[in-house]
Amino acid sequence: MTDRRASMARALWHIAPGSCELREERLPLPGKDELLVRSLASGISRGTERLVHHGRVPPSQHAVMRCPLQSGEFSFPLKYGYQSVGVVEEGPADWIGRRVFVLHPHQSRFLAPIGLCAPIPDAIPDRRAVLAANMETALNAMWDAVPRLGERAMVVGAGVVGLLCTYLLARIPGVTVSVVDRDPARAALARSLGAEFFTPDAAPGEQELIIHASASEAGLRLALERAGFEARILEASWFGDAEPSLPLGAAFHQKRLQLISTQVGSVAPAMRGRRAYADRLALALSLLDDQRLDGLVGPAVPFSELPSSMPGLLDPPAGAPQPLCPIILYD
Repeated sequence: MTDRRASMARALWHIAPGSCELREERLPLPGKDELLVRSLASGISRGTERLVHHGRVPPSQHAVMRCPLQSGEFSFPLKYGYQSVGVVEEGPADWIGRRVFVLHPHQSRFLAPIGLCAPIPDAIPDRRAVLAANMETALNAMWDAVPRLGERAMVVGAGVVGLLCTYLLARIPGVTVSVVDRDPARAALARSLGAEFFTPDAAPGEQELIIHASASEAGLRLALERAGFEARILEASWFGDAEPSLPLGAAFHQKRLQLISTQVGSVAPAMRGRRAYADRLALALSLLDDQRLDGLVGPAVPFSELPSSMPGLLDPPAGAPQPLCPIILYD
């Protein structure tokens, strides 16, 4: 007989711009191709979830920005998120007790199709495993970038995705990696991942590959300014309803620059047809086997305190530390 307690869950719902709450719900029994997962931890993707929380997802992007297991609409109310780590409580016998990563909103227990549940390697702790979706984004960016041995590469924006791109680039022999960010507190972490750190005014020029991940007009302008002849600039940010103004005259054409969009919703063309979404996620999880990446996770917040903590996590006061990937811990 199914434990009645196991069928109850609490989920975070965004109910209006800037407002969220926990709601209780009863889960149906899992179907034959579903798993009941008890959450251990979930991560907040600050850039995307800030736009969702404040109602800044443009109507034209509502369908594109839906998470696989999202409930509700961007016009509110909705539950949103895609960085959940849990343990399987019910399902086929060979899944029981296994840790899985799932693109699911913040919720204490949930049902998920087996096909959307990725087993987590034993070497990856729960807290680091929440970075799987971000690592998948960085991996897809690398497939789009096609980095070359010996290139001068620069990452603009030392957020989670930017730093994961930094980590992957620095593993390629001969690639010199620079990280640019306004916050000098990110310098030590960038250096630990194998890069040099610069503030925007000191950013080096003549870069051959630039990953822009700052989600700011100023950051993208800097990328264009510091690009060398025939450089490739990958835009890994998402601006939501903002419309940045860019200098695309004069030097942009003279230097024959390439401005390339990269987005995780589709497998990059270089690997499309060779790797399915599940293959890409499995590879992303395996790439998290490095203790240095623990520096990208935190602070930790109890799930019960998430509604009151969300504003400070998404929009810290001026002068306060800017968290990278806040993590939610479940009872």
